[in-house]
Amino acid sequence: MQDSVTQQEYKNFFQKNINIIICCIFCTALWGSAFPCVKLGYELFNISVDDIFSKILFAGGRFFLAGILVLLIATCIQKKFPTLKKEALKGIFLLGFVQTTLEYVFFYIGLSYASGFKGAILNPTSTFMMVILAHFFYKDDKLTFRKTLGCIVGFIGIIIVNLSGDVSGQSSFLGEGCLIISALAFALGSIISKEVTNVEDNPMTVTGYQLLIGGAILIVLGLIGGGRLNVTSINAMLLFLYLALLSSIAFSLWTTLFKYNPVSKVSIFNFLTPIFGTILSALILSEDVFNLRNLIALTLVCIGIYIVNKPKEKEIVN
Repeated sequence: MQDSVTQQEYKNFFQKNINIIICCIFCTALWGSAFPCVKLGYELFNISVDDIFSKILFAGGRFFLAGILVLLIATCIQKKFPTLKKEALKGIFLLGFVQTTLEYVFFYIGLSYASGFKGAILNPTSTFMMVILAHFFYKDDKLTFRKTLGCIVGFIGIIIVNLSGDVSGQSSFLGEGCLIISALAFALGSIISKEVTNVEDNPMTVTGYQLLIGGAILIVLGLIGGGRLNVTSINAMLLFLYLALLSSIAFSLWTTLFKYNPVSKVSIFNFLTPIFGTILSALILSEDVFNLRNLIALTLVCIGIYIVNKPKEKEIVN
């Protein structure tokens, strides 16, 4: 009798959260596709490995366009152009600077010095960082043994994936180091986002202005540094548009999910990002990712994230 009740409780829990599950999977699939597509974008726009400011300009254009797209969609939905509350201005500017400018300055630099697979597997370190930050920001989300164990297991995976010959000297810092800093910016941005949406009710408005502000700063930085974009083909423009749409859709959904759901309930799905990133890196970039070391590392990262975010039984019952 107890078993049937338990099975029904799990079924009810799944049905109640099916929309959240679908949206989270969709977001992580989009973000997973970004790793190989960004590297492909460098090739199509003739951006060399050491041309840092052109990469920053590339990022700025992508997110500025994404912000415009989000605001246009919000305008169509609301039948008027979305405006910001005065009390939300400071928070949205900070969010745009941290989760768009800082995150993607380091992301774009790091990805040019690391494989698409490493980009995909290092990015989820933001989940562990969010667990640690939540300890200081939220009284009801303190570190526990389970969360600590999950972080340890996940970081063992991070160490394993970096035990290769290409991790040395400057390349290691500019590649893996920048990707980890990017993950920290995403973690900080997620917490800021949850606070900002408590002031500004519409998540799409928050996302649109965040991307617009952060993208504009990136464009200015790229131009000041002498960055240039060379449009070489229709394929290059189509890829650029896809990356902008990717950001506008994924960030809008993610911001909405964080506004109406606990951080841990949404964060559990971050483990899907490296899986999608790994598969798509193999398909698009023809990278050799399916070796024993990388598969073990990826498995450990996924297990670590699951342990950190595993729901308690009372959450399923409720």
